[in-house]
Amino acid sequence: MCPPRSPGIFANTDSIGEEERTLHPELAECIEAARDKKAEDIVVLDLRGLSDVTDYFVICHGTNERQVVAIADAVEERLSRTLGRSPAHVEGRRTSDWILMDYIDFVVHVFAEEKRAFYRLERLWGDAPRIEPEATATRSAPGGTA
Repeated sequence: MCPPRSPGIFANTDSIGEEERTLHPELAECIEAARDKKAEDIVVLDLRGLSDVTDYFVICHGTNERQVVAIADAVEERLSRTLGRSPAHVEGRRTSDWILMDYIDFVVHVFAEEKRAFYRLERLWGDAPRIEPEATATRSAPGGTA
């Protein structure tokens, strides 16, 4: 049985413009944890309306397998510690070249650089709007680490 779906990443979306939306802390915390471990090229794809599986992808990479594991561990630990969120499912820890953490309403993909170039998720989901990580930090909800 799947865990209940949590509220979307954006709060207070009733009749307001995109620029006024406030991010829930999950996405901002995830990005900040990845940045703390020097994740490279962090991209957030908005999959709402394009996928029934999840609302957002957070995609980043590390330069080696140890860094990939460190990034994934930091994201998982930070979301657990600060927000009580744990992934519903994690794949790829054994090989450490692509770790996927499924938080239901968003999925975190932490790649080794070569695997990211090979799979090119950003191209595969090319119709998905990108959310600039800098924007997520400045618009995070109170209590976030922006």
